[in-house]
Amino acid sequence: MKRLLSFLLTIITALLIAYFTNTDTLASKKNILGQVRPAFNNLIRQSQTRPKATTTATPFPGLPLIPARFASTTANMTTPRAIQFSFLAREQSEGAGAVVRRSVGTPKLRNFTPFLMLDHFRIPPGAGFPDHPHRGQETITYLLKGGVDHEDFAGNKGTIGPGDLQFVSTHVPECGLFFSSRENFTDHDSQTQKQMTAGRGIMHAEMPVQTEDINVGMQLWVDLPENLKSCEPRYRDLRAGEIPVASADDGKVEVKVISGKSQGVESLKDLAYTPVWFLDVTVRPGGKITQELPQGWNAFAYTLEGTVTFGDGTKEVGETVTPYHNVVFERGGDVVTADVEEGAAEAARFILVAGLPLDQPVVQYGPFVTTSKEAVYQAMMDFQTSSNGFERAANWESEIGKSMGRVR
Repeated sequence: MKRLLSFLLTIITALLIAYFTNTDTLASKKNILGQVRPAFNNLIRQSQTRPKATTTATPFPGLPLIPARFASTTANMTTPRAIQFSFLAREQSEGAGAVVRRSVGTPKLRNFTPFLMLDHFRIPPGAGFPDHPHRGQETITYLLKGGVDHEDFAGNKGTIGPGDLQFVSTHVPECGLFFSSRENFTDHDSQTQKQMTAGRGIMHAEMPVQTEDINVGMQLWVDLPENLKSCEPRYRDLRAGEIPVASADDGKVEVKVISGKSQGVESLKDLAYTPVWFLDVTVRPGGKITQELPQGWNAFAYTLEGTVTFGDGTKEVGETVTPYHNVVFERGGDVVTADVEEGAAEAARFILVAGLPLDQPVVQYGPFVTTSKEAVYQAMMDFQTSSNGFERAANWESEIGKSMGRVR
């Protein structure tokens, strides 16, 4: 458009000069106008037909969610992953009145790269996770029952309901401008995709919807590659209606493909910066699933309901697991198999999670995750002095967390 205006200005200027300096007759002046008019009309036609310029969004900085090998339908993956070990996730108190079953992030399974923590939480009304900071990791919250309100120091707030997820990157690269910034999140029934840029540090609160009897869900902390730990955070809500569903074994198996790929069905992209597959699997009595996973990725299953056998379907190799166990698989192998015996009283449900290992140190102090002690000390200092990304944390209190007091 600027180029067109420049051309028009040049032509008009030349026309006026010629018109007022020409001493010939009126016919000569009309001749000048006649010579200029075709060029002027041609420029107008070009401006009407020329496609409008488009703004190219900054490419998503995360690593590929689906490795190239999975793009090929000819890949033959048949080697089962062996079970490394399994253990029961025991209940413990967390936050203010909340109860969690923590598996990843305990002495039994610590720094299982890229995974830092997995909590199966239960929050009654009046309890929750009041104002607290984060830095250096991405949190994935998957709500199973009830509702959870969220609010942060930038004025962003919202609610997720059953089957919804929220991805929060607490420190990502210098690329925040490509995110769609919104002043406020909307409620559960309106906008299905919400993103924001909130600044280099995050302080927020997560509290249950007070009208619900109990609020149940999963929260997974995922480490970020070191080069993605130095900039702007973002939010990405994934609503239940956006999650594709795959099926197997004549409908006896159902998989909510939250992130990754199952039975040829792919999830939405650009959810998490560190590649993570997150599958919600239900196996009915007599059903069996063989789920492919990227080679070399760390993987585990967390059981929610029923009794399921992981392995190759034989008692000699498989392990039968009841609810609230974390089953950790060896890296070797292509697939994880799971089945429920024909005469089982109920279906089994579990989440299957796999992630790309990160070759970097993990130094963690509570909600601060870095790659060195110096960086942890700096994060603590930044939070206490409300600087370097935590400026808005000074004297901030969330509305939803006021009854619980402050984090400091």
